[in-house]
Amino acid sequence: MWRTRAAAACVICRSLAKSNYGIKRKSPLQNLHLVSRSIHHPYYPSSKFQRPPLRISIQQFSSLNRLPFHKTKLLNVKYGYQSYRNFWLARLASRLLRIRYIILGSAVGGGYTAKKTYDQWKDMMPDLDDYKWIVPDFIWELDEHIDFEKIIKALPDADDLAKLLPDFDKIGESFASLKGFFSPGSPGETAFRATDQGYDNDKQYKKSLLGELILLQQQIQQHEEEARRAAGQYNTGSYQQKRKVSDKEKIDQLQEELLRTQLKYQRMLERLEKENKELRKLVLQRDDKGIHQRKLKKSLIDMYSEVLDILSDYDASYNTQDHLPRVVVVGDQSAGKTSVLEMIAQARIFPRGSGEMMTRSPVKVTLSEGPHHVALFKDSSREFDLTKEEDLAALRNEIEIRMRNSVKEGCTVSTETISLSVKGPGLQRMVLVDLPGVISTVTSGMAPDTKETIFSISKAYMQNPNAIILCIQDGSVDAERSIVTDLVSQMDPQGKRTIFVLTKVDLAEKNVASPSRIQQIIEGKLFPMKALGYFAVVTGKGNSSESIESIKEYEEEFFQNSKLLKTSMLKAHQVTTKNLSLAVSDCFWKMVRESVEQQADAFKATRFNLETEWKNNYPRLRELDRNELFEKAKNEILDEVISLTQVTPKHWEEILQKTLWERVSTHVIENIYLPAAQTMNSGTFNTTVDIKLKQWTDKQLPNKAVEVAWETLQEEFSRFMTEPKGKEHDDIFDKLKQAVKEESIKRHKWNERAEDSLRVIQHNALEDRSISDKQQWDAAIHFMEETLQSRLKDTESVIEDMVGPDWKKRWMYWIGRTKEQNIRNETKNELEKLIKCNEEHAAYLANDEVTTVRKNLEARGITVDPCLIKDTWHQIYRRYFLKTALNHCNLCRRGFYYYQRHFVDSELECNDIVLFWRIQRMLAITANTLRQQLTNTEVRRLEKNVKEVLEDFAEDSEKKVKLLTGKRVQLAEDLKKVREIQEKLEAFIEALHQEK
Repeated sequence: MWRTRAAAACVICRSLAKSNYGIKRKSPLQNLHLVSRSIHHPYYPSSKFQRPPLRISIQQFSSLNRLPFHKTKLLNVKYGYQSYRNFWLARLASRLLRIRYIILGSAVGGGYTAKKTYDQWKDMMPDLDDYKWIVPDFIWELDEHIDFEKIIKALPDADDLAKLLPDFDKIGESFASLKGFFSPGSPGETAFRATDQGYDNDKQYKKSLLGELILLQQQIQQHEEEARRAAGQYNTGSYQQKRKVSDKEKIDQLQEELLRTQLKYQRMLERLEKENKELRKLVLQRDDKGIHQRKLKKSLIDMYSEVLDILSDYDASYNTQDHLPRVVVVGDQSAGKTSVLEMIAQARIFPRGSGEMMTRSPVKVTLSEGPHHVALFKDSSREFDLTKEEDLAALRNEIEIRMRNSVKEGCTVSTETISLSVKGPGLQRMVLVDLPGVISTVTSGMAPDTKETIFSISKAYMQNPNAIILCIQDGSVDAERSIVTDLVSQMDPQGKRTIFVLTKVDLAEKNVASPSRIQQIIEGKLFPMKALGYFAVVTGKGNSSESIESIKEYEEEFFQNSKLLKTSMLKAHQVTTKNLSLAVSDCFWKMVRESVEQQADAFKATRFNLETEWKNNYPRLRELDRNELFEKAKNEILDEVISLTQVTPKHWEEILQKTLWERVSTHVIENIYLPAAQTMNSGTFNTTVDIKLKQWTDKQLPNKAVEVAWETLQEEFSRFMTEPKGKEHDDIFDKLKQAVKEESIKRHKWNERAEDSLRVIQHNALEDRSISDKQQWDAAIHFMEETLQSRLKDTESVIEDMVGPDWKKRWMYWIGRTKEQNIRNETKNELEKLIKCNEEHAAYLANDEVTTVRKNLEARGITVDPCLIKDTWHQIYRRYFLKTALNHCNLCRRGFYYYQRHFVDSELECNDIVLFWRIQRMLAITANTLRQQLTNTEVRRLEKNVKEVLEDFAEDSEKKVKLLTGKRVQLAEDLKKVREIQEKLEAFIEALHQEK
């Protein structure tokens, strides 16, 4: 087409030129179209055209026009004079007819050329749908809160925009670079449409503001077309001219102009985003104050975070695993993980150290938008104001304390997750998990298994097929020293959910001898791992006191002046933490939308299985989880404690009196009665008894009485707690009741003043010797007989063990005596002879008596040790004494009359009966006093202790898990968790669909 038109134009121009015989005039070529003039030269070599300079008029651009070229004047072509011919009228007519055909052909050819040019221009225009990521989501909502006319007035005018346009010569030289930046298939544009937050389907196209915001993009596309045409003309051999500057300088100038254009466009977006942020903050503040009188719904990201918190506590039984997306932040130690997270959260919230391991447990950070920049923990209601340095310091300290408390003794890191929420204006909504940094060597002070533990924690989070792996690599160190890249490539070999972040690029640019090495890293050619996208960020100058704003300014300034960006080693969308945050948020929500419904279906199936199992195993029982079972057990325990108040006073006193006598009877018999009975007369007997009783009352008796009362209270409390309740008894509470009983008894302390008051009462009771009636006298005799018979029975049993069975048992049961028993039996027989000879013998053997017994036994060939003789004598004399005392009791049954007369004119003395009456009365009075203390004070204090223990156990989840166990409890717990997870997932999915 072009050649046809060119040939036609040449023929016409020759004929016109030849027709001017002898006339010196301007050539009609000056009236042809620019394209016709540009292609005329090869067919008319005698003409001498000069390439016109390429100029661009400065006009205001819009989406409907394109930059035209200025009309360019060609040099005048002078022809020589030709001889004049006649017949000018005929020649004029023929020329007019020829002009008609020229005009008709030019019109047809020009129309076809214009259509083809338009089609080519239309094909080269990029699809604006592929560039949606340029316009953030909030743009679609601006007309609700922003005056667009005011915004349009604030935009630069046409002159300012025209100054930003580069020279077309330079555009032609770097057209390949420009096309690579804006091509739809670029890796950054394909992987990350960073500002798409899921709102595109809900918002309408806002023509007024969008046309202005994509103005520069359209200008660049128009420059692209003009640069191509200009390059075609410029490369024509006839238009070659000497260049004024070298190609390298032109490329540098073009890159600088292009970078300035991009930065100015970025600043315009940031200014609009800042205004939008302020407006949204005002709206949220008004909602908080209740101005709109409407209840704010829980944010989408908060709903999702609650689901993750429940899942972290859920024991993954029944093969239902947690595959919900999270952003898992992994990297080598000191690679800058924490700094990247702080830049995304826009606050210095994490503890910092110089080369020391600071992240000792996983930290889940939920980012969401809110009117105030605050942070709070999942299990605390305190809000930390992140705009105040005091609250920031307190938050860092609290995180460090929680990390250290979560680490068990003998360990360096912990698997326990710390859950933290951060809200603030303009924060991207997502859930991130900061993991301990990967190390290569275990240093001193660390547990030996620290390296393996960190690897296992990282793998546990990364093996989730829906987890987004944010791989942090230190750019200031050699790439070969990286450990985490190998770990990430193992967990995500295809790189379908990995985002690579190169930190400390400022140090890398200074220290790396070959900048192309950084380009290789960002392009994914240096490491074996693959990733969705690659980013380069700067997170500070190494000073921990730097503010987030100062770091942002430093990062922007660095990349603005960086050679990496100027030389196209890095793309504009691959730098700054802001672009990283937008990209990560976009991938996070994309992964959530793709996987959350599948997870909800999995938990729905798990719920059905658990409910079926419960119906089959426990058809008549309610599904009570551990907390509900604890409340039921708590009510039962409190009812049983109240039952202590229903015990009758008679029952208390009988138990106390019996138990106290069992405890003190040995002391009374061995240390009071037996020594006093060895005296020669009644006066000495009474004096000895009074002294012994006084000593006993002052030192031992009150304490023994309180111990008996406390033990009695424990026994009664245990009886009520452990005795079966018939069909209503549930053995699932036994361990809990036992633990509550033990802890309550451990905390209970008897009133310290009880012993002092009890001592006075006991002393007064023992001082009284007056028996008022025969009934009390007989009761004392009965009490004494029971006591002596019990002691006599015990003594007979001890003697039988010493000497062996008698002849009846040996004959009936075929039991023989041992050699020692035979020796003791012979010794017993000798000692019984000694007592028969002297019935009033003292309680102890004299040395000569021991020698006599030993010699008598040796005479019969039995060698006996003196100690064995004394030991045997003690039991033989004790039996003899008890039998004598019992006989004396029978004699004193009629002695009450003599007692009233103080045994005057009577050989009968019954002082031992009076002693036992005093003991019996003291026991009764002590039991009554202790019973009053129990019912009035100690039972109430024990009930209070039980309530405190139950409250403490209710707050201790580990205690409840330990004490309430069994398949039934675990099944109910799983049912509760799965139902809660399913309900929250369904609510989240519904909210997610509404947001779309």
